[in-house]
Amino acid sequence: MSDAYISQNNEFKIEVKTEFDFDQSNPINFQYLFRYTILITNEGEVSAQLLSRKWNIKDARGEIKIVEGPGVVGNQPLFDPGMSFEYSSFCPLPTMTGEMWGHFNMINKYGQSFKIETPVFKFHVPQEFIDRY
Repeated sequence: MSDAYISQNNEFKIEVKTEFDFDQSNPINFQYLFRYTILITNEGEVSAQLLSRKWNIKDARGEIKIVEGPGVVGNQPLFDPGMSFEYSSFCPLPTMTGEMWGHFNMINKYGQSFKIETPVFKFHVPQEFIDRY
C-alpha cells in the first residue's frame, strides 16, 4: 500500500490505504484500477452498526460519480466499543489520478442514526508504472 489517510469523527476512526493495481489495469483503453483498504474502529463507549455507505468518486477530469448501497462488501458490521472491521475493495477510473470520499450511515444501540465521514483519499499511478506505459 502506498498512501494512508485518516479521519476521526463521532467516536470512530477511519484509516484508508490505497494502491495502484498494475496487473488489472489497461492503460491503452484508459482503464486504471485502484485498490483501497479501510479499517474502521469504534473508539467510543457505545455499540453501533454500519448500515450503508455513500461514495463520491472524482476522476482527473473533474467528473464525479456517486455510489450508494447497503453495508460494505456484503457486510453490515456491528462495532462494540474498541472493535474494528477491515475490508478491501477497488475503484476503476478512466484517468491516472482521482480521489474518493464519503460516509458510512450508522445506528447506535439506542436507535440513534449518525454518519461517520471518511477522509478524502487519493489515487495515482506511481511514476514507476507510468514509465512502463
